[in-house]
Amino acid sequence: MLSARGEEEDRLVGLETGADDYVVKPFSPREVVLPVEALLRRTERLAGMPLAQFHRDPGTGNHRFSGPRGSRSGRPLALTMREFDLLAFLAGHAGQTFSKEELLRRVWGWEFGDTSTVTVHVRRVREKLERDPSDPTLVLTVGRFGYRMAREDEIVGDDLTDSSEPS
Repeated sequence: MLSARGEEEDRLVGLETGADDYVVKPFSPREVVLPVEALLRRTERLAGMPLAQFHRDPGTGNHRFSGPRGSRSGRPLALTMREFDLLAFLAGHAGQTFSKEELLRRVWGWEFGDTSTVTVHVRRVREKLERDPSDPTLVLTVGRFGYRMAREDEIVGDDLTDSSEPS
């Protein structure tokens, strides 16, 4: 989204209504090109990949991703590619804390961008993954610094129990 409105609330509304990024005028052409290039790289890499499901394998206890036909506690867990990338990265680095800037860079390959993008995508992942998104137990906020995925030994009870196997 390109806009002359640069207040945080304006950016959040833009991102919450579906924009992948929010660029405020005036901007340099490179500021627009780099996120588009990153999106194209991900699209090429993930072309044809179905929406994903994230759950814990009851046999091994390991985090696992699978196709969209499964569910978590009876709820479908259809993730967008951006949500999948974020969740896969955090799950692959469980227990490690990453700043919003690091997540922009390491998950989506952006050297700069609006960190509200990370905030919005974490919220969306929580809405799909957490039992209570307002009190997350899996994707955790670390102060005002950033986010991390809970380690296996921090997950209480059946936070990631999935009784249905994907087809």
